[in-house]
Amino acid sequence: MTTIELDTASAWVVFIIGVAAVLAQVVIAVTSLVMVPRNRRPQTALAWLLLIYILPIVGFLLFLLLGSRRLPKRRREKQTEINEYILNTTEGMDRVRKDPPWPPWLEPIVELNRTLGAMPLVGGNTAELYTDYAESIAAMTAAVREAERIVHVEFYILSLDEATADFFDALEDAVRRGLTVRVLYDHVASVRVPGYRVTKRRLIAMGVEFRAMLPVRPWRGQWQRPDLRNHRKFLILDGTTAFTGSQNMVDRGYHRKPLRSGDRLAWKELVVRFDGPIAAGIEALFATDWYAETDELLLRESVVAPEVDPEVGLDAQVVPSGPAFEGENNLRLFNSLLYAAQEQIQICSPYFVPDESMLYAITTAAQSGLDVQLFVSEIGDQTLVFHAQRSYYEELLRAGVRIWLYRSPTVLHAKHFTIDDQVAVIGSSNMDMRSFSLNLEVSVMVRGASVIRRLREVEQSYRDNSTELTLEQWMNRPAHMRAFDDLARVTATVQ
Repeated sequence: MTTIELDTASAWVVFIIGVAAVLAQVVIAVTSLVMVPRNRRPQTALAWLLLIYILPIVGFLLFLLLGSRRLPKRRREKQTEINEYILNTTEGMDRVRKDPPWPPWLEPIVELNRTLGAMPLVGGNTAELYTDYAESIAAMTAAVREAERIVHVEFYILSLDEATADFFDALEDAVRRGLTVRVLYDHVASVRVPGYRVTKRRLIAMGVEFRAMLPVRPWRGQWQRPDLRNHRKFLILDGTTAFTGSQNMVDRGYHRKPLRSGDRLAWKELVVRFDGPIAAGIEALFATDWYAETDELLLRESVVAPEVDPEVGLDAQVVPSGPAFEGENNLRLFNSLLYAAQEQIQICSPYFVPDESMLYAITTAAQSGLDVQLFVSEIGDQTLVFHAQRSYYEELLRAGVRIWLYRSPTVLHAKHFTIDDQVAVIGSSNMDMRSFSLNLEVSVMVRGASVIRRLREVEQSYRDNSTELTLEQWMNRPAHMRAFDDLARVTATVQ
C-alpha cells in the first residue's frame, strides 16, 4: 500500500471516529433529556444535564451509576410490609395529652406523619438530653449494663476505639448475661473509619448478632447506588428505653488528622434518651432495618411502658424517612412545621443545604417577622457541603434570619429544631438534600414544655460559643470564595 493510500485510510478512520463520537454525544444528549428530568426536582435535573453536556461520557456514566435514588425493589417491599405491621402493633396512643395550649395546626401534621411513615403520636414519655460527647456514651453504656432482656444497637458509624471501648465491653457483658444483642452499622461509613477490621473482629469475638447495612460488595451480589446510606443512630433497651440523635459511636475527633493550626476537629452532638411508648416506635425502625438486611422479622413483644406523671409526660412521634419510602418524609414534616410557626424557629443543622421549598419556608417565616435563627459551624468537615451551605447565607441574612457560627475547631453536628414553644424535632436528619433523598434517617417530633425548656438552654449555649454573622461581614468575603461557594451549590443539587 502506498503512502497516499495509507494517509487516505488514516483520514477515513479519523473521520469515522469523529462522526461516531459526535453521534454518541447526540444520542447521550437526547437520551439524557428524556431520562434525567423524570421524577426529579428541576434544579437537580438541570445540574445533571449540565454535568452530562460538559463531560458527556463521564457525566452519563456517573448518572447511570448514581442517578437512581431508589433502593432495590425487594427492600422497598419490605418497608411496605413492616409499615402494615407497625400500624397494627402500636401502644401508647391513648396516653396522648391534648392539654392546652394544643396548637390547632399540629393535628394535621401528626396525621401527615402517620400517613407517610406509619408511626402514630404516643404519649406518656420522658426525655433527657445529653450535650456532652463522653457523657452521652457513658449514659448509653450504663443503660446497656442495666438492660434485662434485649439490646438493639444501630449506628451510621460504629467503631471500637478508646472512647467507645467501655460501650463494647458492656455489650459483651450483656451477651454473657444471656441477653439478646443485635447490632447494625452502615457498611460504607464504618469501613472508612480506621480500625474497621478490629471492630468487626471484636463483634465476632463477643458473640453478638450483627450486620452491615446497605453493603456495597458486588462480588457477593450486594449492590445498590453506593451513596444511598443508612444514617440512623439509636440504641434501644428492652423495648422501653431508646437513645437517638446526631452522635455516632466513635471517637469525638473521628480519628481525623490535626488542622494546619495544630488543632483537632471535635464534634458537638445532641443525644436524647426517651423512656416510654416512643421507644417501641424507634425499635420498629430497628426491626425494619434488621428485616431488610437479614430477612428475619423481629416480632414485637407486648411490653407496656411504666406510667409517668402527666405533668412531665411528653407526646412524641417517630418519623422515618429515606429512599425506602415513596415521599421525602422528613422534608414534608420540616416544611409543614416551618409554615405552622407563629413566633419563632430555631434550627441547628451541621449540613444546611435546603431545597427550594425549604428555603422559601424559612425565608418566608423570617420576612413575616418571626424570630428565625440558624446554628451552624464556623468550620466544615466536608468541603463541598460546607461551601454549598455558605452559598445560602446571603439570601437568609437578607430575609432576616440570624446566623450563628459555632467557633472552630468544634464541628456543631447536632440536628434539631424548635417551633415556637410547642414542638421540637430531634434526630439524625440534616437539613440538606442528601438527608431528604438519599439517606435513611430517623426524626422524632416531640411536644412538651420540659423538652422545649431544655432545648432553649442548649440553644443559648450555642450562642455563648458562637459568633453572629452579619450581612456586611458576609458581603466583604473574598470574591474567589463566593465563586467557590456558588460552584459547590450546583454540585450539591446533583442527587
